[in-house]
Amino acid sequence: MKEKNLIAHEPPMRIAQIMGKMENGGVESVIMNYYRHIDRTKIQFDFIVDSDSSCPQKDEILSLGGNVYFVNPYQNIKNNMKDLVCIFNENKYEIVHSELTTMSIFSLKAAKHCGIPVRICHGHNTAGKGETKKNILKYLLRPFSKLYATNYFACSKYAGQWLFGKKILQNDDFKVLKNAIDVDKFKFNNNIRNEIRNKYKLNGKFVIGHVGRFCYQKNHDFLIDVFNEIYKLEKSAVLILIGEGELEKQIKDKVKKLGLEKAVLFCGTCNNINEFYQAMDVFVLPSYYEGFGIVSIESQTSGLPTICSDKTPVETKLCDNIEYISLDNSALFWANAVLNKKNYNRKDESIAVKNNGFDISTEAKKLEDFYCNIREG
Repeated sequence: MKEKNLIAHEPPMRIAQIMGKMENGGVESVIMNYYRHIDRTKIQFDFIVDSDSSCPQKDEILSLGGNVYFVNPYQNIKNNMKDLVCIFNENKYEIVHSELTTMSIFSLKAAKHCGIPVRICHGHNTAGKGETKKNILKYLLRPFSKLYATNYFACSKYAGQWLFGKKILQNDDFKVLKNAIDVDKFKFNNNIRNEIRNKYKLNGKFVIGHVGRFCYQKNHDFLIDVFNEIYKLEKSAVLILIGEGELEKQIKDKVKKLGLEKAVLFCGTCNNINEFYQAMDVFVLPSYYEGFGIVSIESQTSGLPTICSDKTPVETKLCDNIEYISLDNSALFWANAVLNKKNYNRKDESIAVKNNGFDISTEAKKLEDFYCNIREG
């Protein structure tokens, strides 16, 4: 089934973006950021999405002139590839851009079968301990990541080396596509801070924040242990959790068991994450692994002191308000690191973020030029 835009216009170059599951995750955020800021009179995206996705971005995509095609989920790989072949043959794309990291082998094989000349494999993540079944598949497929690709993208050199190997980083066909953001949207704004803190009764509170899907990778279980230690020492502490996911109930049960219900706010998925950053006092990202970690860029931009696990690539360090701590340290060690930021002198860091090349307006133009140069020769 497909959702197709009917707006009439001179045909731009259409890029098939293979999204897999399309929910409210980090990859979706990155690609939508680029889509919103690219010159859509020259470049348009067709989003190819697993049919079991909620695809909350669908209406926006259609309003911007894009198309959404729903295919069989990749768990049914035979029918998934059959659907892809039909879409590829119908649309005669010049470029297929697969956002599926190791799973890109299947969509790019279908693209090669259909004679599509440019096939981009984009690495958005790595792997970490504790996800045995998932990691077995990742490591089995990883050696084949270059098999059907003509170009190699990654969100960081770290993620690129993990997926493609060290040699590929020197290849002209390899490109780091930065997880760029709308910097002005996230820069520190004291008026918004006051509005959100008033709305959620956070005045006088020490607010710790986290944005991420409730899944193993983001390590919410440890985050609650850290907050529990913080709360023992600082009764004004509040933890804001933004996101949804399969482990949400498990984390809510743990919060209840520890008697922290009044101090932990589960905010679900929201459209004003940038405003919540303003209300926070410290941002914490204790992930088991990250290909990059776009939320750490957002938090730095908003001037928040940011504490990440050392599994977050050092390429995320754009300002002096971020530090990295090993997960081998105890929850109490992390808690003290957070409490040490209580009187942090917050300031606007947006210029530093722009100077480090993470402004979406600039980076979207680079991606646009990349696509257009392929068409031109």
